[in-house]
Order: sequence, then C-alpha cells, then structure tokens
Amino acid sequence: MAGNKAVSYVGPGKVEVDTIEYPGFVLKDGPGVNPANVGRETQHGVILKNVATNICGSDQHMVRGRTTAPQGLVLGHEITGEVIETGRDVEFIKVGDLVSVPFNIACGRCRNCKEGKTGICLNVNPDRPGSAYGYVDMGGWVGGQAEYVMVPYADWNLLKFPDRDQAMEKILDLTMLSDIFPTGFHGCVTAGVTVGSTVYVAEPARSGWPRPRRRSCSGPRWWSWVTSTPNGSRRRAASAARPWTCRRATRRTSSPPSWVSRRSTAVSTPSGSRRAGTGANRRPSTRRRCSTR
Repeated sequence: MAGNKAVSYVGPGKVEVDTIEYPGFVLKDGPGVNPANVGRETQHGVILKNVATNICGSDQHMVRGRTTAPQGLVLGHEITGEVIETGRDVEFIKVGDLVSVPFNIACGRCRNCKEGKTGICLNVNPDRPGSAYGYVDMGGWVGGQAEYVMVPYADWNLLKFPDRDQAMEKILDLTMLSDIFPTGFHGCVTAGVTVGSTVYVAEPARSGWPRPRRRSCSGPRWWSWVTSTPNGSRRRAASAARPWTCRRATRRTSSPPSWVSRRSTAVSTPSGSRRAGTGANRRPSTRRRCSTR
C-alpha cells in the first residue's frame, strides 16, 4: 500500500505535511467528515495520483483561522491528476487518463445536477446542498493537496484531456480549469459580457487576477480593475498591465464609482464566495469596492 503525504490544517496560520491513509472506495471517519457519510461506498469513483494543484484564496480563509475548520483537515480543491485505479461502477474513465477535477463535487443524477446546478448537488453533503474537496462544512471529502485523492462520481465529474502529451506540456495552465479559470469566465457569461462591452471588475483576488486575460476572449473594449489588495507588488503588476486600468480601493460604496459608465457590466466574484454556486454556476457577488480617485 502506497503512502500518502498531504497538507493539513493545524491551526490559525499553520499547516503541515502529514502522512495520511491511502484513499479507498469507502468513506472513513476523519477531520470534518460528516457522520452520515462514514461508511459510504464510492465505487463510482476513481483514485488519482496528483499531478498539479492550486492554492485557492478559500484555502487561505481556513488557514488564517477565519472558519471552523477542524485540525487535521486536508486542504485543496483544485486538482489535476492521473487515474491509477477505478471503482467497479466507472464506465468511461480509464486507468492512465489525465484529468481535471472540478472543485465542486456533484452526482450528476439529482434534480439540481440535471438542471446544471452542480454547485448545489443534493446527494454529496448530508448537511446542505453542495460539496467540495478539503473544505470546512462541505461533507468532509478529503482534499486534493495530497499525493493521492479519491474522486467520486468520476464519469460525471472528471474532464479527460484527450492528448496526454500535449496536456503535460501545458499542465500548469490546464490546472486552472479546476476552479480559478471557470469561476471568472462564468462571471463573464452570467453578466452577459460580449464584444464591445464595458466591464468593471472589483476585488481581484486569486480568481479575479486572471480575469483580464479571460475578458480578452469575450472581447470587451474597455474595463477597469479596482483593487483593495494591500500587496504593493501585486498592485504595481496590475497597474503595469494593459489595456486595463487599476486603482486601489479607498472606501466602500454601494455602486460603481462615477468614472464607470452606468452602462457598464459589473462583475465581482471575490475569492472564497462558494455558497452561491461554483465555477460552473456562480452568480456575481453584490459586493463592490470602489475608488473615486
């Protein structure tokens, strides 16, 4: 049996690399695991060897002690990996496949999943609709910042890369498909961003940082990026980028600043906003941080 090193939460401001149990197709008790999930069989799942993973701003909320995350919770919900074992009920995913894992866990069978609302699946979290890997109060599914991780409902959840060699050449870029890229991209889709749109982007957290690049796919002619980050190097990097402008927020307002056209489309999905949906079905946040400098 292979070992399995993983990043676990110890307490506010502290994580450590632990050796945890190798994953299987029966859920076991552990930090944050919902008692109703203990003993649950997941023969519809696969075991992945982790190839690449991201650190999300939501992970940092837990690490900084802003949640009720239990000690020992394995972190990470942005996973890209190689399939090394499949459950007996898996039909289409095969051993050796290189796959991207959406951060939200969904069954693909319930009413919400069939309506495309995979972020609020009814069958994966006994406490409430919706679940994710390695996140507080999300059912206790083991996180993906580990050498090996079990992914349930594999035929539904996994995105297989058709050409393994080509995918490995761009694996660090493709790793963004699990969360950070679709989160911002769907914000564009939900807000109706099209060619010629005027766009106002607020709160450039980790999911917001790549949005300027994503917006170029949608083709807006102008947009302004407003940041409240105290990190000077990030502000300077954003300010140096073109064709957008970047201003540091100095106060909160309930509406975009005066220099933003009333016709503009306001899109803001701050990192860590998981309850309204997922990268597949998220609605823009109503929070705005503005500067009238």
